[in-house]
Amino acid sequence: MSEILLYAISIMYSPGPVNLLSLNQGMMKQTRASLGFFAGVGCAMFLCLTIAGYAGASIIQPEWLFFISVPGCVYIVYLAVKIFRASAGLSENSTPAQLPGFIDGLMMQALNPKGIIAVIPITTIQLPAAGISGWHILIWSAGLSVLAFGAPFSYAISGSLLGRRIRQPGLFKSFNRLLAAMLIIVALKLGYSQAVLFFCQTSG
Repeated sequence: MSEILLYAISIMYSPGPVNLLSLNQGMMKQTRASLGFFAGVGCAMFLCLTIAGYAGASIIQPEWLFFISVPGCVYIVYLAVKIFRASAGLSENSTPAQLPGFIDGLMMQALNPKGIIAVIPITTIQLPAAGISGWHILIWSAGLSVLAFGAPFSYAISGSLLGRRIRQPGLFKSFNRLLAAMLIIVALKLGYSQAVLFFCQTSG
């Protein structure tokens, strides 16, 4: 069972679109205001783990990932543009344009190829191998969703600590644009990898 936790932590806490966005929110001193976003991420992971855990491998076919990835990557780029255009305030009351909330977190995580790729091995291989079934799947899904909530939250805390060391609005704006560029790169890489995989499977 420790293998499940190690795998989940390594996937959830590695840099990705959700965590990068949360880092930005922390830098903009919006960690508390973004708790709804983090909760949305956790709920999306809970739903994915529960549905896939009970339905098994038959519900998610590998070739479906491409069609899930397309809107997910588009949504990541959309949020990157919002970050790029956000104001770079330094006060506690400064708010980026349209702060992401619960629905944003839910949609972003549900359509995040990285999250889906994390769910499949857990629900189709690791849980059955550990003998986890029945209502125990629900308990494990709830526990792993707490980890999913903690990942963006920890990135936001890190961003908040980093943001306290920056005093010039110009640096904040530059960092915002760097994070936006990183989000776009992540979206393109995810989309490209899923497209290559899809066309290899269909052509083969």
